[in-house]
Amino acid sequence: MTGMRVFGFGTCLLSAATALASCSGSNPPASQPAVVADTRAADEAAIRATDLNWVKAVAAKDAPGAASFYADNAALMAAGAPVTTGRDAIQKAFESMMGDPQFALTFSPSKVVVSKSGDLAYEIGDYQITFSGKKGKPNVVTKAMYVVVWGKQADGSWKALVDAPNTTTD
Repeated sequence: MTGMRVFGFGTCLLSAATALASCSGSNPPASQPAVVADTRAADEAAIRATDLNWVKAVAAKDAPGAASFYADNAALMAAGAPVTTGRDAIQKAFESMMGDPQFALTFSPSKVVVSKSGDLAYEIGDYQITFSGKKGKPNVVTKAMYVVVWGKQADGSWKALVDAPNTTTD
């Protein structure tokens, strides 16, 4: 009987070892999160290039072109005006501003920060906007700062989600 116990014990050990070996082979190692390339520098460059084209569209008094830099559901938060929501409404706001013969707008980012995930960014910069003065008065020139929140679109382009000019330089 003693021999049977040893044989039975040995069989159990062998079975357990086989089971452990097969278990370790059937469970793949935990998958590692996918490594996402850091595209922040390229995205910042793309946003700065987009800004240059946006300024050109505004300088040409091209309202549809200026509005094309906004996402469909974007918000323009111009000083002294209600929030303008949606690209079509923003285009109409540009048409109204650009109807002023003295209208001019320039802007330039001083800082662009892209999220690590690469889908959002914000920009801070300076702008100057000019409108005609009232009868006999000089043109109204405002120099101030702005913030734009950008969103990366499905096609890889960047569109303004929120455009918030400020009226003070402090």
